[in-house]
Amino acid sequence: MADGMVLLEDSAVAGVPSDLASALERAVRYLRSLQRADGYWWGELESNVTITAEHLLLMRFLGEDDPGREQRIATYLLDRQRADGAWAVWYGGPGDLNCTVEAYWALKWAGVSADDPRMVRARRFILERGGVAKTRFFTRLWMALFGQYPWELLPAMPPEVVLFPSRFPFNIYEFGSWARATIVPVLLVWHQRPVRACPEHARVDELWRHPAERARWPLRFTRPWASWRNFFLVADAAVRALERAGVRPLRRVAVRQAERWILARQERDGAWGGIQPPWAYSLIALSSLGYRNDHPVVRRGIDAFEGFAVDAGDSWHVQSCISPVWDTALAAIALRDAGVPADDPALVRAGRWLLSKQVRGGGDWQVKNRRGRPAGWAFEFENERYPDVDDAAIVLIALDLLADGLPGSEGARRDGLRWLLSMQDRNGGWAAFDVDNKKRFVTQIPFADFGETIDPPTEDVTAHVLELLGRLGMNEHDPAARRGLDFLWRLQDADGSWWGRWGVNYVYGIGAVLPALRALGADVSRVEVRRAVRWLEEHQNEDGGWGEGCESYADPSLRGRGSSTASQTAWALLALEAAGEARGASARRGVEYLARTQREDGSWDEPQFTGTGFPRDFMINYHLYRQYFPLMALGRIRGALERVGS
Repeated sequence: MADGMVLLEDSAVAGVPSDLASALERAVRYLRSLQRADGYWWGELESNVTITAEHLLLMRFLGEDDPGREQRIATYLLDRQRADGAWAVWYGGPGDLNCTVEAYWALKWAGVSADDPRMVRARRFILERGGVAKTRFFTRLWMALFGQYPWELLPAMPPEVVLFPSRFPFNIYEFGSWARATIVPVLLVWHQRPVRACPEHARVDELWRHPAERARWPLRFTRPWASWRNFFLVADAAVRALERAGVRPLRRVAVRQAERWILARQERDGAWGGIQPPWAYSLIALSSLGYRNDHPVVRRGIDAFEGFAVDAGDSWHVQSCISPVWDTALAAIALRDAGVPADDPALVRAGRWLLSKQVRGGGDWQVKNRRGRPAGWAFEFENERYPDVDDAAIVLIALDLLADGLPGSEGARRDGLRWLLSMQDRNGGWAAFDVDNKKRFVTQIPFADFGETIDPPTEDVTAHVLELLGRLGMNEHDPAARRGLDFLWRLQDADGSWWGRWGVNYVYGIGAVLPALRALGADVSRVEVRRAVRWLEEHQNEDGGWGEGCESYADPSLRGRGSSTASQTAWALLALEAAGEARGASARRGVEYLARTQREDGSWDEPQFTGTGFPRDFMINYHLYRQYFPLMALGRIRGALERVGS
């Protein structure tokens, strides 16, 4: 291999099937080929078409439209249209009203005629499902920006909310980081209520079913009457009445505070929060306040989208987020599990790059965690304000597996562990970005219909932290680990599975939890572990793989059901190996599935979305999940078989 690289460490192969060994060799070679020169791995993060449709609208709002690029966006959108005319939230999923409205509208902006048969089918789908009046808040907000929806029919979002102190029962820090970073700029947009001209060919009057809907308040009281939902509807009506009367004594102060809040959170690469929604709405908010496109903040924000774009020649689209830190850490773990030596030059480069991405600056997480010192990792190249627990745990596992002696590694790992422990919630679990961010009443606010708005501790993130603690020598009796384990045992479902917050879904949950239990030295013969193993065995597909559709978030009866995928099969194998089942029939069939479906170049195909942004509302296809998770699973299975055979 180049640069003196060794493909795999020499080891005994007793008891290791030849198809497993050859699959490992090919997978290692392929994953190596994807590493970037600086040492990192970075695969596409594919989501639904609203991200790119909204990008076209954003550029139109800012006056940065590019007709040539819009044609390529149109190609991208039409390539993903379903036969019934709709667009879906995930591959193979049902048509979604919001996706379809936004894609249809973007195509009209790009010049596609409303009489085009593909547009006729999309319009029929939209009207059959209620038209514009049934869309979510953010779809209607985009339409209001161009005069296609009445501002007065949007829920109230007064900027004064930013003035509520963090100790107040309701304040912006009760929302999850992604929701908070989106809501603050939207408060300004709601106050300013900008309207840009919409050319005649781009109007969407035809998407209203009845003219009367243009003046009808879309939200209704629910039963029982005594509910947070109804409380916020009453409060919303009161705020809008005060707004009409011009009663807003703190508005100027609130607007300035929100403006400063936004400006302080732009990242060095020009983005906000590393994700599209707060980024887009921050640019709209600043533009509505009078910031010109040549202002340094706005210009950096506009230009930064190029780093998130996927240029496929005749088509062009934007990723909602990028995942280089996550991809790099998991790729490094997979290579080590496959037997690549810790001092391999590729892994040394990866380790150095990961160390360079440790976040040492402060962030929003400090509002509720006053004792933790910054030392986490974020998901993206740049995201100083929002390091996350999941990335930090996985990066620290990777660094623990890499060669000793990397400059700064010991201190980075020590400080990173300290930061992680400070992020443990009072209930024993770990959330993604914050501690104590679980007040569910805020999810009932009228404008909060766009997915998850809070960030409570979850099974999968907690499991990743516990796996790290176990790898570092802690056991189930360590106080932090014990509280984390108690959290996991409480949340195990009666059938033996665990829910997966950031991956689809119960297969992901089990695939995270059982390796954590193994790392902490938990007794894998206990009944809870055996129930989880039985669940995996019962949900294995006839072809030997495992699969689960995104539909299981809405309908738990569908848990563990779906076409087999490489990543989900790998998660099941990781769980089985951790439970001592590497030699079992289920594991053998899973390995055979991966070996059989591997391509000649060592890769796997996987069009399915197995990553989760917001359950049900925003799903993800990580293009490297199909590569490093199977490699990780095959490597651990091989290691277990070698230990038995030696």
